[in-house]
Amino acid sequence: MTPRKIISLGLISAGSMALALPFTAHAEGFVDDAKVNLNLRNYYYNRNFLNHTGPSVQGDDQGQAAEWTQSFILDARSGYTAGTVGFGIDVLGMYAVKLDGGRGTIGSGLLPTHGAGNDRHAADEFGRTAVAAKAKVSKTELKVGEWFAVLPVLRADDGRALPQTFKGGQITSNEIEGLSLYGGRFNGNSQRNDASLERMSYSGVNTNAFDFAGGEFKFNEKRTMVGLWRGELNDIYRQNYLQLTHSQPVGDWVLGANLGYVNTKDDGSSKAGDLDNKVYQGSFSAKTGMNTFTVNYQKLSGDNKFIKVDGTSGGLLVNDGFTSAFDGVNERSWAIRHDYNFAALGVPGLSLMNRYTKGDNVRVSATNKDGEEWARETELAYTVQDGTFKNLNIRWRNSDVRRDTGVGVDAQENRLIINYPLSIL
Repeated sequence: MTPRKIISLGLISAGSMALALPFTAHAEGFVDDAKVNLNLRNYYYNRNFLNHTGPSVQGDDQGQAAEWTQSFILDARSGYTAGTVGFGIDVLGMYAVKLDGGRGTIGSGLLPTHGAGNDRHAADEFGRTAVAAKAKVSKTELKVGEWFAVLPVLRADDGRALPQTFKGGQITSNEIEGLSLYGGRFNGNSQRNDASLERMSYSGVNTNAFDFAGGEFKFNEKRTMVGLWRGELNDIYRQNYLQLTHSQPVGDWVLGANLGYVNTKDDGSSKAGDLDNKVYQGSFSAKTGMNTFTVNYQKLSGDNKFIKVDGTSGGLLVNDGFTSAFDGVNERSWAIRHDYNFAALGVPGLSLMNRYTKGDNVRVSATNKDGEEWARETELAYTVQDGTFKNLNIRWRNSDVRRDTGVGVDAQENRLIINYPLSIL
């Protein structure tokens, strides 16, 4: 499927749904407030497996997972029609093509993998179109369809060539100052390297839907936020999440804290078996000038690793990184991080991040002992500030991860990601 076909399908779908909406005669806002952006994403991924810990491919140890793609992501969002109830349409057209990658280097997550045994290979291209209708009354919005949704208890993953999307419905209300309320259901999941829309699942076990409800209250001049969320993957698990964040200026410093507690148990008929996991975590930051220093602590307990819908991001966890979420059974981990903005040195748009994370106490049933892992991660990023290529962003991510037997693979990894957003409307 070519980029032109993806975009055409998106526009046709949007037009068809738009005709079905009960438009009033005053539809100026639908067009006048519309925004259309096309993001050109070029992604190179190379993971070298060390110490014979990688998967097997073509009957031998896989030395590396390496692929290169070019993506086209069209994000078209209408405004709302005039009247007491405003209506609109959002369209997300996505297409990715393989630039490089062989049968022996599959598994980067950039592309779908087809075939079986020694015939496994990456797709040459894939894409999909997501369309959602929306309606708004006052400060309350209803959205129905498919889109890229990011909620604390259900985070779509946008860490590869194309973003993950969910199909369902969501209500968001901001009627009370400082209070945001959310609720809804998703019953379809299109993962980041899959063109199809599948049922919601955990560990390969399918179910009919994921239900959620949550609220976030900001006060103290919006420096403090308390959030409470509940998610239920029907007949598989139920999850509660409590979060507290605070930001406090102290002289030339800004101190920050992000505290969280997650409790997950099996639900209903327990289609994936007995489940039990708890997470206690805290992230503490200190920013002064162009420097930000961060220290994280994360502790899991229970009989399972962190539990989430298949394919979703682990971004709820404070120690979720490029190579590991440090979310093993009973794992505890800490991290130190430093961010620097080079604007003070006369290079606005350039930033550098370095992070080291260490995890231990991982319950490894195969070896009947506790395991350990560590990761070192660096990201150098630059965003063009003006001129023809304004807003073009280049990121280089370099990382190393080492793990005990049974915890996971040892690897060295490099990623080069270029995003060039173009404003069409």
